[in-house]
Amino acid sequence: MAPKVSTAATRAALLEAAREEFAAYGIAGARVDRIAERAGVNKERIYGHFGSKEKLFDAVITEALDDLTAQIALPGADPVDYVAKLTDYYREHPDLVRLLMWEALNYRGQDLLPGQEARVERCARKTASLAEGRGEEPDAATARTLFLLTGLALFQSMMPQLARIILGDEADSPESRHALRDQAAALALNRPPRT
Repeated sequence: MAPKVSTAATRAALLEAAREEFAAYGIAGARVDRIAERAGVNKERIYGHFGSKEKLFDAVITEALDDLTAQIALPGADPVDYVAKLTDYYREHPDLVRLLMWEALNYRGQDLLPGQEARVERCARKTASLAEGRGEEPDAATARTLFLLTGLALFQSMMPQLARIILGDEADSPESRHALRDQAAALALNRPPRT
């Protein structure tokens, strides 16, 4: 008799397999039979655990962002270090970058993402941390700065071909990483004008 696999283990295997599948093919191109095969379970388990392929994708995104949040501290008083760590994280987890890009394509034009409330709260904590580190109250300008810092950290992983085209051999050099830190410092510490 084969050993029973726990529900938690099945769920974890499905999430891991789905993360690979969705990162490679997006929501529309992902196939539940490939996910199930990769996870070593019957594809009906996907529907039993998640309800639909779209809900599985949403669970994958949530888990990936939870991992990011657990590993990268809030920006606080050192937003430059925050951007450096975030940049490294995205470089080391290109599947998260691809998942976020697929999410943007899939939910384009929709006002709300599944699970958006929790993500808004998470970003509000980051904005508050950045404001506190700068000795000010969080406001729309602080939120815009956080958005731009996040964009700086994410952009090279999102568009490596553009980095190679513009920067050539310097695209992934220590000099380019230092320049990114300098830009983050200028943005975070010089406090762009409030509008």
